[in-house]
Amino acid sequence: MYDVIVVGGGHAGTEAALAAARLNKKTILITGNLKMVSFMPCNPSIGGPAKGTLVREIDALGGEMGKNTDKTCLQMKLLNKSKGPAVRALRAQSDKIEYPAEMLRTMENQDNLDLLEAYVKELIVEEKVVKGIILENQEKIFGKTIIITTGTFMEAKILIGNTYKVQGPDKQKASIGLSKHLREIGHKTFRLKTGTPPRIKRESIDFSKMELSPGDNFEYHFSFEDQHLRVLDEEWPCYLIHTKPETHKIINMNITKSAMYSGLVEGVGPRYCPSIEDKLVRFHDKERHQLFIEPESAHLDEVYLQGFSTSMPIEIQEEMVHSLPGLENAVIAKYAYAIEYDAIDSRTLWPSLESKIVENLFFAGQVNGTSGYEEAAAQGLIAGINASRKLDQVDPLVLRRDEAYIGVLIDDLVTKGTNEPYRMLTSRAEFRLLLRHDNADLRLTEHGHKVGLISDQRYEKFLNKKSDIESLIELLKNTYVTPVKDLNERFESLNLIGIKGKTSLYDLLKRPDMTFEILKVLVNFEFETTLEVEEQVEINIKYAGYIDKSIKEANKLIKEENIKIPKDINFNDVPNLALEARSKLEKIRPLTISQASRISGVNPADIQMLLIYMRRKYET
Repeated sequence: MYDVIVVGGGHAGTEAALAAARLNKKTILITGNLKMVSFMPCNPSIGGPAKGTLVREIDALGGEMGKNTDKTCLQMKLLNKSKGPAVRALRAQSDKIEYPAEMLRTMENQDNLDLLEAYVKELIVEEKVVKGIILENQEKIFGKTIIITTGTFMEAKILIGNTYKVQGPDKQKASIGLSKHLREIGHKTFRLKTGTPPRIKRESIDFSKMELSPGDNFEYHFSFEDQHLRVLDEEWPCYLIHTKPETHKIINMNITKSAMYSGLVEGVGPRYCPSIEDKLVRFHDKERHQLFIEPESAHLDEVYLQGFSTSMPIEIQEEMVHSLPGLENAVIAKYAYAIEYDAIDSRTLWPSLESKIVENLFFAGQVNGTSGYEEAAAQGLIAGINASRKLDQVDPLVLRRDEAYIGVLIDDLVTKGTNEPYRMLTSRAEFRLLLRHDNADLRLTEHGHKVGLISDQRYEKFLNKKSDIESLIELLKNTYVTPVKDLNERFESLNLIGIKGKTSLYDLLKRPDMTFEILKVLVNFEFETTLEVEEQVEINIKYAGYIDKSIKEANKLIKEENIKIPKDINFNDVPNLALEARSKLEKIRPLTISQASRISGVNPADIQMLLIYMRRKYET
């Protein structure tokens, strides 16, 4: 008997299994091919806007993705450096071979974790409580909690042109039967689609026709424990190209041959990562689209053609690729394809990611309708934590929207649901200035330590960092400079406006043209600290007004989050609710007034009626 059974070994499954095992739960991860755990069938990269912040949040809570990315990266960049801190994000090109290999090593060395190559066909459910799983060979494995993280494998079909194969990503075996069983026990499923571009042999590319896109010459890292950083002798470069009129002509002439437009596709594709033919249809006024040539692995002579996802027949893919600059003589190592699969309606889950229909059954990752490795890993971590907490009979970890992008992601899924692959975007977070990639540890390490995934030693380092930030802010507030001649001459030499009166260093740092680096040159300011501490202090000072405003707005949300809705409430008994609101509230069964207010179709008048009813029924 296992405490936790994890079904599926993608990014969600590995995080779930590691979290549960590290929380001293006897855990087993079951997947079709252990060599492909946390595999990257699509883009071999981790991070980017919003997604990079998710990875840092995973690390701050005690997850593995950030560490594994640091160990296996080929290139690292900080995106949006010239923009505000709310949208800055790390993005790494990962080694497609090393990433899963390193993750497997981590799991093989993890106490309390067994690994099994097999496919799960059914669950064992008794009186709406899950008890275990049944493998394809009819073997039964019993467990107290089950986490389903099947990714894009349930009833998967690979689509190219007007043909399809029942197959998972990268020619792996699809999971057949589990989706039908989930419907039988009450979980509605629906079809989604995603895709991947062709892979090109590196030696067949003329890079002289492309624009070099190198990584940053700086040692960035996703993990706040920077000892995992892989220092490269030389970073692997990316290259930028654009589609040409000839490319568009080939696609438009053959559009009906694409699986997407031939009538073969049933599922809904990702709005924010469309195929190249879909881009041409949606953005027909654009003369060209940018594409990136990205490295896949130091062990492979293949590159990834980012932005060129397609489900065209292979002979048309050849024409399309050869029309691109530098790829006139390109050899395609792997052809592009679309993949369709089953996902569940995520509104049937509690914010803990436990099923509302079957007790002790959790879901995480792309099976919940999301798109992307980072979104999957974040859900897997939370599911692993909450399955463990359910066994310990303590409240689940549910992050608020003002605490984490993970909170936004899960709240959106369980409150609003999705009818297309959900991708985390900065625009989805109303408190994004609070949810920055640089302060993920300050927001979430406390939770990670309380849960049990952050060690006392790491927590002590975190507390020291917090103390250093506070001390530096106080020092800046209490250190003054006066407008003496040499100081203003130094200002002038740096093309800066001098000061007219006694000024604190804190006020100086508020100026948009002032940085810590410049401040040190101007006033010979010395304070023994780290670049991370300086970054936090500078952001907190420069954006103090905006941050304070966001905190005030977040406090209103917290107030509503604290108004709990009883689990046994019958929304049909609440008088004067609109019919749509009554139906949505019964279906989603929100746990707080804040969550109820975010349900589409529930308006402020409905919330007032609900509050009045709750006061009368539950407070008297």
